[in-house]
Amino acid sequence: MIVEILAIGTELLLGQIVNSNAMHIGDRLADAGLDHFQQTVVGDNEARIAAAITAACRRADAVIITGGLGPTKDDLTREAIARAAGVDMVFDEDQAGRLRERWERSGRIMPESNLQQAEHPDGCSLIANPKGTAPGVRCKIDDTWVFALPGVPAEMLPMLDEKVIPFLRGSDASVVASRLLRTWGDTESAIGERLGDLYDASTNPTIAFLASGGEIKIRITAKAATREEALALIAPIEATVRERIGKRIFGVDDDTVELVVLRMLEDHGWTLGTAESATGGLVAGRITSVPGASRVFRGSIVAYATEVKESLLGVSADVVAEHGVVSEPVAVAMADGAREQLGADVVVAVTGSAGPDPQDRPVGTVVVSVVTPEGSQVRTLSLPGDRERVRTFASTAALQLLRMSLQGIAWGSR
Repeated sequence: MIVEILAIGTELLLGQIVNSNAMHIGDRLADAGLDHFQQTVVGDNEARIAAAITAACRRADAVIITGGLGPTKDDLTREAIARAAGVDMVFDEDQAGRLRERWERSGRIMPESNLQQAEHPDGCSLIANPKGTAPGVRCKIDDTWVFALPGVPAEMLPMLDEKVIPFLRGSDASVVASRLLRTWGDTESAIGERLGDLYDASTNPTIAFLASGGEIKIRITAKAATREEALALIAPIEATVRERIGKRIFGVDDDTVELVVLRMLEDHGWTLGTAESATGGLVAGRITSVPGASRVFRGSIVAYATEVKESLLGVSADVVAEHGVVSEPVAVAMADGAREQLGADVVVAVTGSAGPDPQDRPVGTVVVSVVTPEGSQVRTLSLPGDRERVRTFASTAALQLLRMSLQGIAWGSR
């Protein structure tokens, strides 16, 4: 079965809201073994929404629409479905009663505009919304099932999981499984060249390359009758990828670099601290985003100003004067100072010139130092992009170089 996603909302087109619903729905469709080839975003215009529904119905066996089911005048999804199906709108008295009852329980007076949520295209059935007031809609246009769900993710996801996905799967027991190999240290183009023949030959499994935050992810996806059979199809391709990419692979599936680092620190019985300048606490933020980080993470010193590096971290003013604040001697001194101040076994320190104006060194110059009970390493990096991209890439590089230090890998090797 081919399923298409249609997201409604001018705010999505303007970039005011990120279309996270498409990501969540795509993930659910893949897990359910349902094919998904296209997504569309349409603004709040009834004619354009109806045209998009009609076009999607020509391509897909099912269409999942999100957004446009609220009580305001720009919520036009129900009317657009009716227009695409060539039917009238009808009023559901039972749904109107449920709306009034919900508002009464909250002790508030219901604005009459909410009764718009009791209307639906003739011939459609309503999908209960346990988290909100706007019910979903299910109907058939020619041979295509059309589902309309609220745009609010907290409302949409339970309805998708409990009502839509089971309906679509029916007797189709196929499963899609993926293996995500996380790499660092090579460009997307270099990874693509190493695996180009596998990509060209891939049908089932398929291979895709995803670049984000300075890391390259290799996704291997297979479809089979069971998850075990799909994973068996993936296994030989994964083995070949690992053979070619080698130590650049640092994690699998949900194993982010921060999670990998925390596991390694626990295995060593070591604690961690950070000393950050250009990254402004991003490295510490990524570490503490992992539940249980408190078992090893001691804290962070964000020493942004030069005088703070000197007063809190003990960086010598003479070293700053001789080498500049964006330098390897300063990064090493920051790591040593934070180790003493925080009482940590391991410290990763970052200083750099993130831009837009250069500080000592060209924009994109970042220096990372890591000190462990077994020694210290330092490296100067040249990172691409604007200020935020440099900062993001710098936090990734710091965590990756920390990982390599914990593994006993010299930074000059991969």
